[in-house]
Amino acid sequence: MIPVTAKLVWTGRVISGLAVAFLLMDGAMKLFKPAPVIDASRQLGLPESSIVGIGVLLLACTLVHIVPRTAIFGAVLLTGYLGGAVATQLRAGNGWFNLLFPVIIGALVWLGLWLRDPRARGLFQ
Repeated sequence: MIPVTAKLVWTGRVISGLAVAFLLMDGAMKLFKPAPVIDASRQLGLPESSIVGIGVLLLACTLVHIVPRTAIFGAVLLTGYLGGAVATQLRAGNGWFNLLFPVIIGALVWLGLWLRDPRARGLFQ
C-alpha cells in the first residue's frame, strides 16, 4: 500500500478541486439556462424543461461528493450521472471528445479521491 503523504493528499485535493469546479460550473449553468446550454440540450434531444432538473441533480451529487464523510458515495453518484452523460452523447451520435470528456471527469473524481482519502484506497485493493 502506498503511504499517505502530504504531497499525495494535496495532489488529490487539486485534482478533486478541478473536477468539482467543472461540475459545479456545469450544474450552475444548467440552473441559469443561457442560450448555449439550451442549444446543446436541444442537440442532444433533451427538452428544455429537463435542464434545471438535470442541473439540480448534478449539483446535489457534487455537494455529496464535497463533504468528506460522504465523498465516496458522492463519487458513486457522480459516476452514474457521468455514465448517463456518456450514454446521451452516444445516442446523439457525437464525436469521441464528447464521449470521453465525461469519462475523464469521472476518472479525475476517483483519482483525486483515491489520492486524498485512505478509505477510497481500501475500495481498490
